[in-house]
Amino acid sequence: MTAPAPARLSNTVEVETPELVVLSYTIAGVGSRAYAAIIDYTICFIAVLAADIGITVFFAKTGGLVRNASASLAISMIVLIQFAVLWGYYVLFEALADGRTPGKRLQRLRVVRDGGYSVTFGASAVRNLMRIVDMQPIVLYGVGMLSVLISKSGKRLGDMAAGTIVVKEDFVRQPAVAEPAGGFSDTAQPPRLHAALSAAEFDLLERFSQRQRDLDPERRALIAAQLAQRLAPALAEYTGATPAGRLGRLYNAERAARAAGSASRHDTGAARERHAIVARESKRWAGFAAKLAEAQRKGLKGLGEDGVREFVAEYRDLASDLARLRTASKGGEVDEVFYLNRLVAGAHNLLYRRRAIRPQDIARFMLVDVPAEIRASALPILLAAALLFGPAAIAGTAVLRDPSVAEAFLPPGMLDRAENGVRRAKSGDGYIEDPQLFRPVMATSIVTNNVQVVIAAFAFGVTAGLLTVYLLVSNGISLGAVFGLYGSKGIASLLLAFVAPHGVLELTAICISGGAGFLLAAALLIPGERTRRRALIENGRRAIKLVAGAALLLLIAGTLEGMVSPIPWWPLEWKLGVSALTAILLYAYVRGVAGGTGAPTARPAT
Repeated sequence: MTAPAPARLSNTVEVETPELVVLSYTIAGVGSRAYAAIIDYTICFIAVLAADIGITVFFAKTGGLVRNASASLAISMIVLIQFAVLWGYYVLFEALADGRTPGKRLQRLRVVRDGGYSVTFGASAVRNLMRIVDMQPIVLYGVGMLSVLISKSGKRLGDMAAGTIVVKEDFVRQPAVAEPAGGFSDTAQPPRLHAALSAAEFDLLERFSQRQRDLDPERRALIAAQLAQRLAPALAEYTGATPAGRLGRLYNAERAARAAGSASRHDTGAARERHAIVARESKRWAGFAAKLAEAQRKGLKGLGEDGVREFVAEYRDLASDLARLRTASKGGEVDEVFYLNRLVAGAHNLLYRRRAIRPQDIARFMLVDVPAEIRASALPILLAAALLFGPAAIAGTAVLRDPSVAEAFLPPGMLDRAENGVRRAKSGDGYIEDPQLFRPVMATSIVTNNVQVVIAAFAFGVTAGLLTVYLLVSNGISLGAVFGLYGSKGIASLLLAFVAPHGVLELTAICISGGAGFLLAAALLIPGERTRRRALIENGRRAIKLVAGAALLLLIAGTLEGMVSPIPWWPLEWKLGVSALTAILLYAYVRGVAGGTGAPTARPAT
């Protein structure tokens, strides 16, 4: 009877490389990910604080600018930096630093795509924009942590949608194979042609040798007697006064046999080759480990052209060694396999990194890929439009017929603004006050708020679309109720003059983001012939293009809303002209005029 090999406590996932070698990645646990998050949040806080202080000091000392203008520009920059750090820190670091934020680097964690490939910009964007769901409730990450604990691959919702995993990249110390054992004082036997113990039996004996000095004499003698009885066939040729003494001679002999590459008597077929592989190749593995550590610090370019060529050749040799060693160890949890797997996995991540993002790649993505996806996703976008404008029409009609109904739909502040609107319409002051010096602040605040609405509409799709529907319907009701209220007071033109310049782009962006959310919902509810996992990943890649397009539209719309819409002296015709111009440009963009594409090719939403 043999003892089972000790199972590792870490959770692993296996992927197959292009070289047809199976790699095992250690899944990062909640603890290490939490430590990394704390580090990253600390860095974000310090960066925002430093930027705020720096901007404040700079504009306070700047001469030649009106004080209010300086304050307006400073506030707008602070708002923009806070937003950029909140949503851009993780996306940019993971996309540009090959799956590692500073916190993950310190914890030796890395985000990789399923299959062990480097994370792309799109995958990074999907997994990190989904934080708006994972961080609930509030910012406690209860949803994310629960998902990590439930998932076999340690995935939060963002990882599921992006097709990514967070892996631990700690290297283990190379297994010692050439030195005699150090657990017993007896002299070692000369190497044999065959090892007497199986791998499981030797592991059991080795653990006893490592722990025996920490045991009290009585306990040590008891365990030694039990172990000697279990290993009696192998101990038959050894003599000694105590079981511990005979076990020591056996242990040293077995270590020497394995160091010399001897096979166990119990091994058959490929398993007989295991110790020979380790004994013959361990020095080469150690040399490659040093090269890998250097490449991880400096990048592959730091090795030089010849060095990279040698690195690739050695990687292929190690991948072959790993495949042979896995076969020889019969799939058991063997230290040498674990060590070699880490080397090959680390090299695999370096060699299969995606190429750097070029400006032309960004231009093609925004001018060709995004419009093409908007056309292809026409059905979910139209569904989002129906859920936005349908309730808007119903609420607007209800309030127009009975203005008292507005109290059920709108907050008190909006009701007060409508009352003041009658006075402002008579005096020609416009929809809201227009402090020109603070237009940059208004524009920046509007853009950042609306982009977060887009992110929410997209991310909420993972709730099978329920929260996306709620977001669209509630915003539609508010929109319709406001127009109905102003119409009931005879000042609808006042509101229209404010909304016209930016409304086309802003409302279209909300519908597009709702369509992105419905793509995620479709993957969960009607995946078709695909698995839900595969459908979620594929639709997530499509949805992030819609989010990018919506964000672009909101950037322009927010600028118009902050800089043009509040101007009171522009007549309604001018602002309607701006609205018409944005509609024409939007149509040209979606049709693909900017990218020179032909007629749109529709794809099913699922």
